Amino acid sequence: MYALVVIVVLVILFLSSAIRILREYERGVIFRLGKVLPSAKGPGLIILIPVIDKMVRVTLRLVAMDVPPQDVITRDNVSVKVNAVVYFRVMDPINAIVQVEDYLFATSQLSQTTLRSVCGQADLDELLSQREQINSKLQEYLDEHTDPWGIKVSNVEVKHIDLPADMQRAMAKQAEAERERRAKVINAEGEAQAATKLAEAATIIRNHPIALQLRFLQTMREISSESNATTIFPLPIDLLKPFITWGAKLEKELEDSKNKEEKAEE
Repeated sequence: MYALVVIVVLVILFLSSAIRILREYERGVIFRLGKVLPSAKGPGLIILIPVIDKMVRVTLRLVAMDVPPQDVITRDNVSVKVNAVVYFRVMDPINAIVQVEDYLFATSQLSQTTLRSVCGQADLDELLSQREQINSKLQEYLDEHTDPWGIKVSNVEVKHIDLPADMQRAMAKQAEAERERRAKVINAEGEAQAATKLAEAATIIRNHPIALQLRFLQTMREISSESNATTIFPLPIDLLKPFITWGAKLEKELEDSKNKEEKAEE
C-alpha cells in the first residue's frame, strides 16, 4: 500500500516537472545536458526530461520598447534631447537566447547608441523636418545589427525632440519674421492686383464716358439705401464748367480794364 502511494507521488512529481504548456505566442528553447536542441518547441504541450532538459521561454509578440531621452549634439552644434520608441519581435528564438545574454537589454542599449549616432549626423532643421528619413535610418541600422540575434526591427519612431529655451525663442522669432514677410508679400500682391483692376476700370470709363454716369447712379442708390442723417451728392464737374469759363473770362476783362486805366493815368 505504501509502495503504491510512493509510486503515485513520484509519477505526479515527474509529470509536474516534465510537462510544460506553451501559449500560441510562446516558443521553448530546450537545453539537453547544456546543448541546445536544433529547433524550438511549441506552442502546446511540451514534455521535458527531468533534470536533463532545461527550457527557456521566448515570446514572439511585437515588443514596443521606449528609448530614454538621449543628449544629442547635432551637426550644427545644437544640444537637444531626443527619445524614441522601437518596435521589434523575435524571429529566431534559438539565436535570441544563444547569441546574446539578454536580447531585451542589448536591444535597448543598441537603440540608445544608435539614436545618438544617427541624430548627431543631422542638422537641427533636418532633425525637425525630415523625421521619416531619420526613422528609416534608425530602423535600417538597428535591423542590420540585431539580425544575428534573431530579432527583426520593424519600425523606429522619434517621439520627442526637446530644444533648449534660447533655441526655442530664436525659432519663434524666426517663425514670426517669416509670417510677417509673407503678410507683406500678400499685401503687396493685393495692392498690385487692385491697382491693375483700377487701371482697367479707368480705361473702360475713358473709352465709355457713360459708364461714369452709371457708376454715379449706383453710388446714389447705395447711399439712399442706408439710414443716414446726412447725404452727400457728388456734383459732376461738367455742370460747373460754364461757370468756371465765365468767371475766367470776367477776371480777364477786369484785368484788361485795369491795365487800360493805369496807362491812361500815365
